[in-house]
Amino acid sequence: MAALRRIPRERGGWWHAYVCPAHGVELDHGDLLGGAFPKGGARCAHGCRVDTEAVRGAWVVLSHQAWARHLRVLAHRGERAEAVTRLAEYAGLYASLATDRHDEAQGWMLRGRLFHQALTDAIWAVSIGHAVTTLAEDGTEDLAPLLPLLDELERVALEARGVLTGRGQLASNYTAWLNAAGASAGRAASAARGLPWEGAKQWLEGEHGLYPHLRVAVAEDGWEWEGSTYYHGFVLRAALLALRGTDPAAIPSDVAGALAGMTDALAAIATPGGVLPALHDGPYLRLPLALEWLELVALAQQSVPSDALDAVASRAREELGAYDDGLDRELDGWFAGPPLPRRPAPETVTVFRAAGYGVVRAAGIHALLDFGPHGGSHGHRDKLSLYLYGDTTPWQPDPGQVPYAHAEFRDLYASTEAHPAFRVDGAEQAECAGALLGSDARSVTAEVTTAYEGVRGVRRVVAGGCYLVDLLSVTGSEVRSFTAQLRPGTSLDVQQQAAGPVLTTWYGDETLHGWHTHTRGAEVRPVSRPGPGPADDPQRTRTRVDFTAEAERITFASVYQAASAGPAVTGVRLDGEELTVELADGSTARFGTGC
Repeated sequence: MAALRRIPRERGGWWHAYVCPAHGVELDHGDLLGGAFPKGGARCAHGCRVDTEAVRGAWVVLSHQAWARHLRVLAHRGERAEAVTRLAEYAGLYASLATDRHDEAQGWMLRGRLFHQALTDAIWAVSIGHAVTTLAEDGTEDLAPLLPLLDELERVALEARGVLTGRGQLASNYTAWLNAAGASAGRAASAARGLPWEGAKQWLEGEHGLYPHLRVAVAEDGWEWEGSTYYHGFVLRAALLALRGTDPAAIPSDVAGALAGMTDALAAIATPGGVLPALHDGPYLRLPLALEWLELVALAQQSVPSDALDAVASRAREELGAYDDGLDRELDGWFAGPPLPRRPAPETVTVFRAAGYGVVRAAGIHALLDFGPHGGSHGHRDKLSLYLYGDTTPWQPDPGQVPYAHAEFRDLYASTEAHPAFRVDGAEQAECAGALLGSDARSVTAEVTTAYEGVRGVRRVVAGGCYLVDLLSVTGSEVRSFTAQLRPGTSLDVQQQAAGPVLTTWYGDETLHGWHTHTRGAEVRPVSRPGPGPADDPQRTRTRVDFTAEAERITFASVYQAASAGPAVTGVRLDGEELTVELADGSTARFGTGC
């Protein structure tokens, strides 16, 4: 017997509260279309059952959003009667809430009506609007009862946007989604009335519309100002959803350039196997996020196509498995004209100066050096972190972040301790920015001078012919305790030798070998200990390694080689400011520290 399906009648809370207080993992969603919170409490992967008002409110958020996506798909599949009936239910529910705002929202939020946040209301409204627009393509005779809902969604989006921009927050990611909500609801209302949409001036072109927002929110290097993979994709997805029916060639050239730049940024940080590093405060792995990436790529490939993003879509489908409800295929034909020119493939080295990322690709290794600003409102204390990926293996990833309502684990994953960065005297880095010292076709060099008082750190990452070189130099005005950190996302073996470098082996779909040495004369202790793995499950342990020395100045040198690459590295030694790498074919190469 098919499970009963029911739209929740309650207001949604804050989805970030849907987290186990004991283990820091997002709770199992259960049947989001069933309309009822899981009986006996929401399940945790470690055996807990959690039932609090905050968790119930968070589940309602997830349910309403799942229903909105489901209605889009129903409309696309031609299941008109069911879609219209459910949309009418939402029209009644929204009207019953009158003009009340959510009275339990956190003080920092721009409050919504159906949810804590106006942002969450906007995300829901976008899917509602697009469901109606799709239905209107096949007739409007039964859509009149939905007009009050659509008109009110547009009005509320305009009101909320006015509050936000009145505070000078045109660049906020809220603004992107409020514009998308207003455009989607307004376009749907026009379609339901059988009229052309005339809201482009209000929602796209006007003083606070999508185009002005993108002009201030996206830096010259293509990154959304927060420098976070998640929030970057969040804003790009809102923009592409808002542009339904638009000819890409009709978009102002600077705005089209911003959209292309945002697409290029994602293509550059994505591994060949489609892994998108969770830079600066996004979920590490999450099924709803995989659905968002799939949707974004489906839209981007129609407007700003990029071969590099095809792998992201493929990986998202793998993660979704049975959860893939076909929503990305519902987006075919979203734009009214041909796409912009196809984007070029990333080079060996890509540098994003404003966001502060350097990407280096070397024979099966995908490396990212983080040196930029603190990261907007979502920053981590991780300057000069070095992230290492294979095609599909997160050997040393940015660990991501837990749902925000878990304050303790959120602080842990924002810490220097959690990242493959460096520490001084065991202390946390200050919230600070680094600087690019230089880059060329094969290397990136960056520094930070304000992470610790009186200390300068310089990191140079170089693509060798069949390996990657990492040179981290730290200098103080006196003897300090300097630590270089390895933070694996996979299983790791560490081998201390009687002489020569420490050896590491990193496992996963692909295998990575590492050689680790340091300035001669310094005594370095390679201490390994268990620590939390990436943020999708803080209870999973990984072997962390700290290379620590008492010195006034030291260089930590590492060479990494994918097992699939060759000829094999046979020797690594550091002489003063120069690292020598020897290979099995008898060749050698030398690299300076870049200081």
